[in-house]
Amino acid sequence: MLKVDKHRRICIKKDVRELELWMLSLECFNDELDYFELLEKQLIKNSSISNTIKVIRRKNILLMASFCKYEQELKIELEYGKTEYDEAKCIGHNQKRNRYLELMSDMRSFKNDTFKILKTYRRQ
Repeated sequence: MLKVDKHRRICIKKDVRELELWMLSLECFNDELDYFELLEKQLIKNSSISNTIKVIRRKNILLMASFCKYEQELKIELEYGKTEYDEAKCIGHNQKRNRYLELMSDMRSFKNDTFKILKTYRRQ
């Protein structure tokens, strides 16, 4: 039983560290969205870009809230849990990873599209 508990704790700690990295990345992107919003208002003035920023920010905030709740669950499980870290927990964590990667893909596409628009601007 001691070996199972040690393995469980290692796996949960790994998940918590990975989750913290995701959350830091989401926080940083939220800051980037502030700058994109400023660029849109002052330079681009395109309502579809503005709406995309709002949609992505909403997804970002909802995912961050979900991750905060998940982080609390992991920390409680780490401290008080006794159940083995099984395939179901691994699958659940991987689903959260996929949601994170999906948002990262959306963000990358948004950035690329915005930078393409900015490339057309010339300094006068």
